[in-house]
Amino acid sequence: MLSFLLNPLYVHALPTEEFADVSIVFSWLVFFNVILSYGMETAYFRFFNTETDKKNVFSTSIISLFWSAMAFLVLALLYRDKLASWGNINVEYVTYTIWILVLDALVIIPFSKLRAEKRPLYYAVVKIGSVVVNLSLNLFFLLALPKLATNNPDGIFNTFYYPDFQVGYIFVSNLIASLATFIVLSPDYFKLHWKFDWSLWRKMMTYGFPILLAGLAFAINEHFDKILLEKLNVPKSDIGAYAACYKIGMFMVLFRTAYTLGIEPFFFSHASNENAQQTYATITKYFVIFGSFICLFVIVFIDLIKQVLVPQEAYWEAIKVVPLIVIANFFLGIYTNLSVWYKLIDKTKIGAYISIIGALVTLALNYLLIPEFSYYGSAVATIAAYGTMMVISYRMGQKKYPIPYDMSKILGYLAVSIVFSAVSFYIPYLRENYFLKVALLAFFLYFIYHNEKATLLRIVKRRS
Repeated sequence: MLSFLLNPLYVHALPTEEFADVSIVFSWLVFFNVILSYGMETAYFRFFNTETDKKNVFSTSIISLFWSAMAFLVLALLYRDKLASWGNINVEYVTYTIWILVLDALVIIPFSKLRAEKRPLYYAVVKIGSVVVNLSLNLFFLLALPKLATNNPDGIFNTFYYPDFQVGYIFVSNLIASLATFIVLSPDYFKLHWKFDWSLWRKMMTYGFPILLAGLAFAINEHFDKILLEKLNVPKSDIGAYAACYKIGMFMVLFRTAYTLGIEPFFFSHASNENAQQTYATITKYFVIFGSFICLFVIVFIDLIKQVLVPQEAYWEAIKVVPLIVIANFFLGIYTNLSVWYKLIDKTKIGAYISIIGALVTLALNYLLIPEFSYYGSAVATIAAYGTMMVISYRMGQKKYPIPYDMSKILGYLAVSIVFSAVSFYIPYLRENYFLKVALLAFFLYFIYHNEKATLLRIVKRRS
């Protein structure tokens, strides 16, 4: 959600070239986030549900991440000049990013503990608090501080106001928010008995290592395009426009992320139930229903949404990639559902292989398409990668851990949503005619009701 709130601010405050710089640095940040967590979050959920000594699982996980984060901090600060040169990034931004990464790594297990113990309210309060701090500081540094410093030349605000430091203020805001989050969750460290189980740790690392590989592959699929666009000499103004419009696809990412946060612990806790496979099949179908509607809704109203999220015409050239990004993230959400089978049978390495295949598709198509089609080639590569992963996971899963998915309905909702989305966006007459586009949306809702009427009526009767 933070991306929705900050995107208009960054578009307003930064030229496209500087927006590109922020996007590229955050792309690198995602890679190192994956490395510093090295699959321990998912491993924690797995062993929390299978081990009897849950405190042992917690202490082993958090101690592992603590010392690896400290080692990274020392090495990264020692070699930050080389890192800055290698990534073509300002060394000051690299320093901020190192501290952000370390603080975020230190709260991975405390957050996971809240999820595993089913404490969503406290989890939400801390997460939302972090967002509020980050957003408030961004608003202060980028909007309020310049005016306060200008209106009070001799005032205190001039002591920390730098006119050309907008990108730096963005990283300072993130750093303070990460520090505040760590302080709130730090009691877990003070209550820790610092008991480390080497045998359990080896099992957790064996389970988590393939997830690390999958995470790196995911980072390539999701974020490496911004880095490659720069390396392949695409103008930074184009990269900035692409990165800003890419954020509109975050509607689907938000839905997918909120869903994933709750569903991963649910999958593990229901694995031993007699009707687990049928439950997973039903959940997947309704994920596709909601996702299909969100996909169509965003694309139907895309020209209104861009006025709010990307409020500068200089960025709108890249709006043509948004339908592809929305559908690509939808495919990734479906893949998340389909990937439950290899986590439940402790074959996480299969997930790594599938993600690596997706990453290879991403890299190959980016190198092939960017020189000819610029960022549009990156969008095509993203949808191809996630589509490939989705199909492979389904085919393999049905052999290893059969789940009775209602494929006729799933494919029906998916196909109708994609066709309606393409028609409403790429046909100029329809794109400008909201009466017809809303009619398409209404027809799709009726299509859902017609197919799911029996289930909906059962729910209504049960509630009454």
